[in-house]
Amino acid sequence: MLAITLPEFGDESVLTPADVDTPSPADLAGDEVLIRVAAAGVNRADLMQRQGFYPPPPGESELPGLEVSGTIEAVGTDTLGWKVGDEVCALLAGGGYAEYVVAPVGQILPVPHGIDLVTAAALPEVASTVWSNVFLTADLQPGELVLVHGGGSGIGTMAIQLAKASGARVAVTAGSAEKLAACKALGADILINYREDDFVDAMDAEGGANVILDVVGAKYLERNIAALAPSGRLVVIGMQGGTRAELDLSKLLAKRAQITATGLRSRPREEKAAIVAHVRENVWPLVESGAVRPIVHATYPLTRAADAHRELAASQHIGKVLLTV
Repeated sequence: MLAITLPEFGDESVLTPADVDTPSPADLAGDEVLIRVAAAGVNRADLMQRQGFYPPPPGESELPGLEVSGTIEAVGTDTLGWKVGDEVCALLAGGGYAEYVVAPVGQILPVPHGIDLVTAAALPEVASTVWSNVFLTADLQPGELVLVHGGGSGIGTMAIQLAKASGARVAVTAGSAEKLAACKALGADILINYREDDFVDAMDAEGGANVILDVVGAKYLERNIAALAPSGRLVVIGMQGGTRAELDLSKLLAKRAQITATGLRSRPREEKAAIVAHVRENVWPLVESGAVRPIVHATYPLTRAADAHRELAASQHIGKVLLTV
């Protein structure tokens, strides 16, 4: 089968189309399915893996790709009613940049009604990330204010919609008027251009953010704490602004605030399955009703994975970038 391999780490040029062994249906575990891939999502974790900073968990595919959509080609002996021919999307630990991929049955979802098969690849990673962090971890409540950094990203566009659907107020940061306009169209209430305005001042004017979803990391740590409301919850899910920062615990104590840092890829399969079950119960009805929709910025053929990575690295996109197979 055709797949995108990483014979070495480096810039986008190391992404190499190659013919690799197709997973055999005979090798499926009882709780696994083989998916013929229609599309794969491109995530910043893939860029980090390409650079050598984010290896897959032990025993998982070395190929990049953390989410796909496609059609079930074969099933294991214990697949909970899934059958050959079902159209699905799946959360993966790796292997999505390929014509076929094996997925645990607990991490697959039906393609939502009203969503085409390719577009469905834009859903598993962002829906699972946002639901697990904003709702399961930070426990965002109706009427609370959530600050979403990177509002124009795939995660940001999903976080805006899910938070609004829950009855929360949403503030976003983004680096251009175009991105902020897109965030507003999705329901964001407070728009902050981080190149021109201070998000701490904006949150102070609102009494602080109850929840902050942060993809920046170290660069924003001190300011995020300053932007929190009393009993606020900061969830760090990215390190685009570095990994090391100094923390004044007295400021954290004064606000009775919480900081949580989480990742999705390295979680045990049973934890991912629990998150996916929550997504199917809580997010899928919103997608099928049209209240929440996947935002796709661009699609590229699988063989142009390098161009897709350049697109994501340039940070001009609004929503998701996909690879089509």
